[in-house]
Amino acid sequence: MASGGLAGRGAPASGGAGAAGASSTHAGLGGTVTSLGGSMSATAGATPSGGRAPNPGANAGASGDPAEENEAGAGGEAGMLGPAGGAAGSAANGGRPGTGGANQSAAGGGATAAGSGGAGTGGDGVGGTGGTTPSAIQVVFVVALENHDPGEVIGNTTDAPYLNGLVDSYASAAKFLDQFAISTPSEPHYIWMEAGTNEFDDRVFTSDGSPSATNSTADTQHLVTQIAAATSGITWRSYQEGIDDSTGACPIASSGHYAAKHNPFVFFRDVSGDPPSKTNAYCAAHHKGIAALAGDLAAESVATFNFITPDLCHDMHGQTGCPSSNLVRSGDDWLAANLPPVVAYVTSHSGVIFLVWDEGHHTTTMPFVAVGPGTKKGYVSDVTYMHGSLLKSVERILGLPVLPRVSSDNDLGDLFEVGKFP
Repeated sequence: MASGGLAGRGAPASGGAGAAGASSTHAGLGGTVTSLGGSMSATAGATPSGGRAPNPGANAGASGDPAEENEAGAGGEAGMLGPAGGAAGSAANGGRPGTGGANQSAAGGGATAAGSGGAGTGGDGVGGTGGTTPSAIQVVFVVALENHDPGEVIGNTTDAPYLNGLVDSYASAAKFLDQFAISTPSEPHYIWMEAGTNEFDDRVFTSDGSPSATNSTADTQHLVTQIAAATSGITWRSYQEGIDDSTGACPIASSGHYAAKHNPFVFFRDVSGDPPSKTNAYCAAHHKGIAALAGDLAAESVATFNFITPDLCHDMHGQTGCPSSNLVRSGDDWLAANLPPVVAYVTSHSGVIFLVWDEGHHTTTMPFVAVGPGTKKGYVSDVTYMHGSLLKSVERILGLPVLPRVSSDNDLGDLFEVGKFP
């Protein structure tokens, strides 16, 4: 993982001829990356006027979300997989093939890209904030929470005073709907946040099992692989509370209060290996424990896209052994302790935080809050949103192609002031 800050924000290297352009240097773990190619801009996808209607019958009859499930992931280290194009980075250091631009340093020495891009020992690294986005928003944080209806959280100033302060100060959604039936467990929801579906040619996710040879997919049409393939230098990282030696550096095994089902990336084999492995280098290079977040913010070494999952005691889910049975208050206390430096960061770095719940409790509606300097203050949107709306919006912010699976979902633009989205 890169521990250095963002040293420059010049234009990213372009593919092809590599005409001289602005220079950008990003600090990695002892390495630097310099982009010498011409600048490149990405065109955001078009915004459709209508959203997709919820499908309350999808996966009906799936098993409920067990609060105490801790399934072991499959062992066995796998070879690295990555998108085609460019020269391959070192698999031992978390590398993956380049994609026509700079391979930034994630662990170890730096790499230089000129024109079509050279090999990097860290592949698409996570040092600094990464390349610039074509959006008014330059950095994205997603905080994933669990299992509550809006009425259990919004307006509940007794148990959630901090969260309601954010609602009063920033923007929220009144109609964030579940694409699944209320009986559908957590894992398909998290997979949907990453890929816009839970149904792939080789796997349909309907349960809460940890990643394994059979409970994973080779599909590459998902967000973080889009990020890795981008030539603009954007990066991604997952911060997971509770990961340790027992979960793996690539945390495919649920252990303690960490639940792999709440970490969508490890179910994709181009991230975690084939089969998924605790020691997969690329996956490990993109995961950190939550304790690292404050230091990364202070060092300005967070990624362009950051996904944060509190553990089961702090995400409003709950589990046997948690210190409190007041799930909303436990989650709010965690937010109050951990979110202020993230809010300060997005305020000073033109960023946004999306607080998203995986599902409701008694209904198929859930809370959703957008925090950032460009959001409408104290605004409650009446537009219909789903988890596909979150994915589509992140793609638009980062200048990525919008996956066809979510093209008909409404983006989150109504939550932002004019000119502040994407």
